Amino acid sequence: MRISGLMVEEKATPLQHFYEGANILITGGTGFLGKILLNKLFTSCPGIENIYILIRKKNNKDVHTRAEEIFNDPIFNVMKKVAPKFRHQFQGIAGDCLLPDLGLSREDRKLLIQRVNIVFHMAATVRFDEKLKIAMQINVKAARDIMLLCSEMKHLKSVLHVSTAYTQCPLRQIDEKFYSPPSDSKNLILLTECMPDKLLESMTPVLLGKWPNTYTFTKAIAEDIIKMYGNKLPVGIFRPGIVISTYRDPVCGWIDNFYGPTGAIAGAGTGVIRTLRCDPRAVANMVPVDLCVNSIIAAAWDISQKHNIITLEKDIPVYNFCTSKFNQLTWGDFTTKTTKYGLMYPTIKALWYLCYANTPNKFLHLLSIFFLHYVPAAIFDVFCMCMGKKPRLLNTYKKIHRFMRVIEYFSMRQWDFQIDNVINLWNRLSDKDKDIFFFDMTQLDWDLFLQQYFRGIRQYLLHDPLDTIPQALVRWNRLYWLHQCIKLLVLLCSAHIIWLFFSKTLLKYN
Repeated sequence: MRISGLMVEEKATPLQHFYEGANILITGGTGFLGKILLNKLFTSCPGIENIYILIRKKNNKDVHTRAEEIFNDPIFNVMKKVAPKFRHQFQGIAGDCLLPDLGLSREDRKLLIQRVNIVFHMAATVRFDEKLKIAMQINVKAARDIMLLCSEMKHLKSVLHVSTAYTQCPLRQIDEKFYSPPSDSKNLILLTECMPDKLLESMTPVLLGKWPNTYTFTKAIAEDIIKMYGNKLPVGIFRPGIVISTYRDPVCGWIDNFYGPTGAIAGAGTGVIRTLRCDPRAVANMVPVDLCVNSIIAAAWDISQKHNIITLEKDIPVYNFCTSKFNQLTWGDFTTKTTKYGLMYPTIKALWYLCYANTPNKFLHLLSIFFLHYVPAAIFDVFCMCMGKKPRLLNTYKKIHRFMRVIEYFSMRQWDFQIDNVINLWNRLSDKDKDIFFFDMTQLDWDLFLQQYFRGIRQYLLHDPLDTIPQALVRWNRLYWLHQCIKLLVLLCSAHIIWLFFSKTLLKYN
């Protein structure tokens, strides 16, 4: 039974039974998906024996310190009550996806080979403009090294490689199957290993071809690596859409990064971003991170079930976790709804009144950027210099516009994602598993979710607690009238310029 996220002892469900006594290896466990996966496994699968998480040294902090810091996040508060002895089941393993063989020591490698049953490979660089050499090492070579490690594991039951729904973004229909890679995987690995960095950077646009960035390109290559090295293993591919905040578990609206539409909404909510280039009719393929993780947990079980079926040829299953055709959200709806909730929950950190719009026309979008971004930024920076302060808004906008160009490719296009495997997986679950590991996108309440999403951005990313809303509303009211006064002033100035122009023209002809 599940009461307010707590587990009451009773007979284990099929999914829980699968994870009983399991030793799990997670790569990417310190990231956004990884934290929610850890949380869910500890709270909903009480029979797990051990979870090993690959952690690299960072900022002069050792593995033990970084492992402890993971659980300082408030999203683990409920987990600490439900599973107070979780630290006895958790072990950080020193490793680095940038290093050969994942940077594992001989002892740790032997430990993982002897003990691990289930592997979640989620480590990746999600920077769209990452250098190709680095993206290849983390997204492709590390996937190969994970497959080689898994091939040695003595008691392996399931391996899940987390990819992205956009690995085949040059296509318009994307099925739950493997596609030919954009380039020969082995040759590309050799090329990126041997070629000088500057020459590789200059060749990157040619190598990418129809792929818009190194992220989608290397993720497509990684899928071919999984197929090549995992054909005899219980392995599967999981392709999520654009992963954003939690829907309901462990808390509503939690998010810890500015990637994708989150950065755009945070920028609009603070009054910095005034225009976005989106096709308002295109479907916004966004999925809540907790539903995504629940589906990942179920998919690992499904992979094992399918692998145990005796057949002459075993196909590697692929799961497209995307929005349902029966419950979709367009970019136009997304803009309208987030604007509504932005006005309901304004932030006290806003620089200007929330007023942004979709501008699909490229020329009008660039015109809006010039007048609504660069002109106010130039005025603000001049004012800062007059006050003896360092100008910063123009440089900020340069970074924002680089980010906006990256997401423009996805917000101006639409894809038809086939999700039959995910639907069939959901239908196979027991009623109790459907409650504990909910991931049915047809039941998602978009209004409620986007309301929580905006509140989460305000609370967790802008670090503006909800109890400041009364103060923010007072500030918001002032910004609103200032916004209207500026609009009126611009209108009067424009009218005056037009009147002067026509007056001089009439005088010339008279």
